[in-house]
Amino acid sequence: MNSQNRPKLGSLMIVVHSRAELAATRSDLPTPLGLVATLGALHAGHASLIDVARQANGALGSVLVTIFVNPTQVGTNEDLSTYPRTLDADLALCDAHGADVIWVPSVEDIYPGGPSQTSVVPGPLGAELEGGERPTHFAGVLTVVAKFFALIRPDSAFFGEKDYQQLTLIRRMNVDLGLGLAIVGVETVREADGLALSSRNVYLGSDDRQRALVLSRALRAGQAAAAGGPTAVLDAAQAVYATEPTITADYLELRAVDLGPAPTAGAARLLTAAQVGPARLIDNVAIELGRSPSLARRFNSTRQVARPAPPVAAGSKE
Repeated sequence: MNSQNRPKLGSLMIVVHSRAELAATRSDLPTPLGLVATLGALHAGHASLIDVARQANGALGSVLVTIFVNPTQVGTNEDLSTYPRTLDADLALCDAHGADVIWVPSVEDIYPGGPSQTSVVPGPLGAELEGGERPTHFAGVLTVVAKFFALIRPDSAFFGEKDYQQLTLIRRMNVDLGLGLAIVGVETVREADGLALSSRNVYLGSDDRQRALVLSRALRAGQAAAAGGPTAVLDAAQAVYATEPTITADYLELRAVDLGPAPTAGAARLLTAAQVGPARLIDNVAIELGRSPSLARRFNSTRQVARPAPPVAAGSKE
């Protein structure tokens, strides 16, 4: 979406930093208001979130994007200082896709007086899958998202399905705490060869970039085997991982849509994660157990973008 389609705030996107600036700007924003929360280092996947939010909130509403590298969701073995920061490019992308306001707070704005003494406990699901590898991650995510909801007071919030466990936990928090937002999941955007877009992809050299395709190929194989049931799905996906012996999945699990135990038939989710060179990558797809996937619902129906030139490798996991 071109920035000229931004209807209410004129042609200028507003960038704010402090809580006071946010509050002053928020009071003038037309509603409904949609929120897109990001860590920055934006790519076409984030652009898709903004596009969907812009469309959902219409000509009379507004879209606010946050850019904040949240220290409380970073593990002890992860280096916050090396997370890519590309603010000028991020602002240009937001403007091009019709965002009205960008909030770029400091750590002090989000955590005044130091780390929060109160945090959101993610419950049992927060210790599984990604939580098994990053024990404090989801408490940090849910706490900062709850802060955003309280300070921004959006009517809706948009999160990518690539981080499906995060999306599921945010939906649960929204229900459990009675927050009353519309939480909208937006389908994964992929490069033409299937790799899910991620800010972490910048750390992949050309060889690692090619090896990383094993995640999406495994998921695609699992989808194709859905008619055979849960065992067939996992066997097919594991067989693909076996073709890339240098990569071992941290997990490859079939779950229910709400990430409870997998059903024997019907809608499910296949999730995986693996360390590929310097980057830890995650991915997932929808599965219809007991049913052959139609062409309309196959893996390749997810949004795609053209593959950029391979980036220079760097040395961080985040």
